[in-house]
Amino acid sequence: MVRLTTIATCQLNQWAMDFEGNAQRIIESIELAKAAGATLRVGPELEITGYGCLDHFLEIDLYTHSWEMIGMIIADDRCQDILLDLGAPVMHKQVRLNCRVLCLNRQILLIRPKLWLANDGNYREMRYFTPWPARQHEVFYLPEAISNIHGQFTCTIGDAVIATRDTSFAPETCEELFTPHGPHIDQSLDGVEIFTNSSGSHHSLRKLKTRLDLIIEATKKSGGVYCYANQSGMDGDRLLYDGCALVVINGEIKAQGKQFSLDDVQVCCATVNLEIVRSFRSSSSRGLQAVQSRCYKRIDVPYNLSKKGFLFHDDAKLSPTIEPRYHSPTEEIGLGAGAYLWDYLRRSKQSGFFIPLSGGIDSCATSVIIYAMCRMVLEAIKEGNNQVVADARRICGEPEESTWLPSSEKELCGRIFHTCFMGTSNSSKETRERAKSLAEAIGAYHTDLNIDTVVSALTTLFTTITRFTPRFRAHGGSTTENLALQNIQARLRMVTAYMFAQLLPTIRGRLGGGNLLVLGSANVDECLRGYLTKYDCSSADINPIGGISKTDLKAFIAHAGAAYGLPILSSFLSAVPTAELEPITPDYVQSDEVDMGMTYAELSEFGLLRKVARLGPLGMWEHLVGKWGAGGVAGLALTPRQVYDKVRWFYSCFNNNRHKMTVMTPALHMESYSPDDNRFDLRPFVYPVFTWPYKKIEIALAALEARRGPSKT
Repeated sequence: MVRLTTIATCQLNQWAMDFEGNAQRIIESIELAKAAGATLRVGPELEITGYGCLDHFLEIDLYTHSWEMIGMIIADDRCQDILLDLGAPVMHKQVRLNCRVLCLNRQILLIRPKLWLANDGNYREMRYFTPWPARQHEVFYLPEAISNIHGQFTCTIGDAVIATRDTSFAPETCEELFTPHGPHIDQSLDGVEIFTNSSGSHHSLRKLKTRLDLIIEATKKSGGVYCYANQSGMDGDRLLYDGCALVVINGEIKAQGKQFSLDDVQVCCATVNLEIVRSFRSSSSRGLQAVQSRCYKRIDVPYNLSKKGFLFHDDAKLSPTIEPRYHSPTEEIGLGAGAYLWDYLRRSKQSGFFIPLSGGIDSCATSVIIYAMCRMVLEAIKEGNNQVVADARRICGEPEESTWLPSSEKELCGRIFHTCFMGTSNSSKETRERAKSLAEAIGAYHTDLNIDTVVSALTTLFTTITRFTPRFRAHGGSTTENLALQNIQARLRMVTAYMFAQLLPTIRGRLGGGNLLVLGSANVDECLRGYLTKYDCSSADINPIGGISKTDLKAFIAHAGAAYGLPILSSFLSAVPTAELEPITPDYVQSDEVDMGMTYAELSEFGLLRKVARLGPLGMWEHLVGKWGAGGVAGLALTPRQVYDKVRWFYSCFNNNRHKMTVMTPALHMESYSPDDNRFDLRPFVYPVFTWPYKKIEIALAALEARRGPSKT
């Protein structure tokens, strides 16, 4: 016997607090689902409001407007004759809940609150919502926005299952999949055949495989159809939601959406045979567990998910099994950051981007990400994405009646991307030439200038007032003087950048003038170490690489050189990273890693152990003695005391510079050890010296050296 069912799961580029826009995108997805023959449509978590409303979830108005949007959707003639799984915040007995709202033909069938809330990393759901107790259900009194539509006044709210005439399905929400005992386990034992998971899962490098493995595993043992929906795009803050909607049956992928796309609405459909689920679950061991499982409350719905006579339609074809699609981390950087920046640009209604281009690898990588974004925009235009066409024309200042389309990514880049080399007497000819050549290669509008006169004016003012002339270390000055003279160059570049960003569109004759978004380019390792000047060019509107390690950025540049046809990028990879803020002498050229006292590879290791492994100084030292010591996997053969010196120096730098993270430019989250102080990595910014952990290490060192002999430092 065959029972074919077509299911649609969606990835929508929702925008926090854009009630009407979000509702229209939901309606569009429902139309696309119906056109594909689907009888069930599943949407992302909190799709009515957008996932990233943050403290707006504390406002009563938001819950009123959510019901008004749900009412508008379910009353729309285009949204009938299909079972809808919508995501919305709901207030019940003055308790705020993160809910799935299940609807059919202008009726609310069930409100299913989230049982397990995400409350770590970037997630703070417990700040806004209360988790619902498993298996509990009660009566919910519907607001007028719903009761006025069809005279329905109540429905069930709670942990329950929808039972149609031919099958049963139950919702799961995001975090519940990631818990050790997800609801789908007990639901499957109670005979539920279709599971929906509506998610607000953000992108991190290398995260997708973990997510897909969990989704596949959810039905690999228990059987069933698993429909995963996710938000996509940037909905108003530091996160990029990366879509990748999925339909899986018995551990086999039948449909997978794009991970990175400029489409606001994507619907991922699959036709599956429910009898395959029933056959898969025929083992005796499963039966023994199933008869002992507790029953869920079932909401009976007179509706078939498998269409009558569907078997005999010419288009009634089972979806084939496909292999999961993954991007490499280097591809993720270009595509993920590119998609995020396009959303940021079009939603902020600015005229383009501006970056101080230093000739180093960080500003180079940021610029290449903009070029990758332009490639994505051009591809979307060629595919006929009318929204992208309209956004591109508006951003470029085209008049309303314009039919202009960019002929290449370089042409688009030249219209919206502005680079500027701000040199001083400490800048080298090589960095200046690299910056110019990169701008030419990607088509950016480039400016080359020197800021020595501005630096001189400020230092002259200081000397006139104080009668003290600060000197670089190379000229006999102290460390304090040396840093002050470096910092003033860096800070003046930030001020200059904002002036150019505000006026360049007017100078270039853009219709209506406009402003440019200033891009920062401090990588995650430099933020962690504090190797940047407060209020220098790290201060910007957005930092696309603030969540990416130096190691990954280098790999991205190597990839982009070949993939994007940019041979100039090889010169950036071979160049020594340098701030070029000190005078170059025959005996001295400034180097980032020398200045930091540690390598970028070491910084990545420290970052992972501090944040991901959750180790303090003692635990970090113990781990690295095994890894970096003689016979360790890293092959470094460092003594325990040398490892201690490195760990202590890292924590000294981290503690002394943590205050800089309190004012850092918002960075796109892409790395699991990001030091972002906004909500991902909450730490003090005034630290004591870690005397007690260091004493514990020194006691252990003394015992080690007593057995082995003294370590060489």
